[in-house]
Amino acid sequence: MLLRDVEPADLDAYLRMRCDPVMMTELGGPQPPDRIAGQLRHDLETVRGDSAWIKMIVPDGSAQVAGTVTLYPHEGISEIGWMILPEFQGRGLASEAVRAVLDLARADGRWGLIHAFPSTTNAASNAICRSTGFSLVGQEETTFAGHIFQTNHWVFDPSAYT
Repeated sequence: MLLRDVEPADLDAYLRMRCDPVMMTELGGPQPPDRIAGQLRHDLETVRGDSAWIKMIVPDGSAQVAGTVTLYPHEGISEIGWMILPEFQGRGLASEAVRAVLDLARADGRWGLIHAFPSTTNAASNAICRSTGFSLVGQEETTFAGHIFQTNHWVFDPSAYT
């Protein structure tokens, strides 16, 4: 698997992930397509400024993007999130990508505790948190894209792993 920074050519992948009702079920539904190019431009600027890591997941032997894993500062904490296109789900790509980004964060040293907030109903993402070394803190309401969700709050301490 290759993790690479988001690129201008990733607009199609962004549209597929963010405008698909299945992909966005746990995140409040699909986003309007006319907003996605602006999101991509924002993400490209963020990556250029090195204030977030937005990595595209490319499976071995493929040129097609399978999803994203992102580590970014949010409301005073470091937060990680991921998305995998339906045709790539169930192959372990998200777990592998999350582990790789956590390893990068550990080596980088600037992120501190890393938080994840999957919906309580998102069994796959909660399983990824469990299997990659996160500790469950509890449940809380989280707002994303104007929607309030019941989420599990997971925390990963990069300094606890060597």
